[in-house]
Amino acid sequence: MHAVSDPRRLCGVALTCLLLATPCAFAADASGTAALTTDYVWRGTSQSNEDPAVQAGFKVAADNGFYAQAWGSSVEFAPDTRASTELDLVAGWSGALSDALALDVNLTRYLYPSTTVDLDWTEAIATLTWRAHYWVQASHSNDALATGTSGTYAQLGARLPVTDAFRFEAAAGHYRLAGNSGYDDYAHLQVGAVWTFASRADGRTAELRVTAHETDSAAERGFGALAGSRIEAALQASF
Repeated sequence: MHAVSDPRRLCGVALTCLLLATPCAFAADASGTAALTTDYVWRGTSQSNEDPAVQAGFKVAADNGFYAQAWGSSVEFAPDTRASTELDLVAGWSGALSDALALDVNLTRYLYPSTTVDLDWTEAIATLTWRAHYWVQASHSNDALATGTSGTYAQLGARLPVTDAFRFEAAAGHYRLAGNSGYDDYAHLQVGAVWTFASRADGRTAELRVTAHETDSAAERGFGALAGSRIEAALQASF
């Protein structure tokens, strides 16, 4: 048994409670994203077999900080399982702890519909942000990557504005996976530039992102050609 004995039920209960608790706030505060990327890269490894991916998300949030989110992407990381779609369901809370610190905590359920094997799994994630420019993230799952074993991920990151429309971003992460998971612990690094070429007062924006990714040799042993060096370009709209 995992620590979260029925994560699908837990996510469902959490989302239902959020909707029942603050329906008016949810109706008033909704946002979405749509993106096209040359390669869907997650924690340093390609989830789309180095091919382009289409992505979209929708989020509803209450004034008290609680939110629910659904996000999806095309994938192709395990062709033998016929995995072609990823759907992430998220229930969480985010808010300011002080003038400088903000916290986001959530439970994320990763779903892969229409596969020949069960690839679904759940992860708890916490992100602490300082002055909106630096962050530290930690996450844990008792069923990391649907292996039935534990995994803990940590990341340090920074976003460095150059102008109102242009910034650099960098992050380094380490994934610690159980010895019997079939994967070694690995580290990755990413450095990117973001250009916001359209921005409106109502929050609608359009961005172009170019990101270089690098993983260590342990990732390449575990994930083969899906790890290593790669450059990803993405066009994203928020509304």
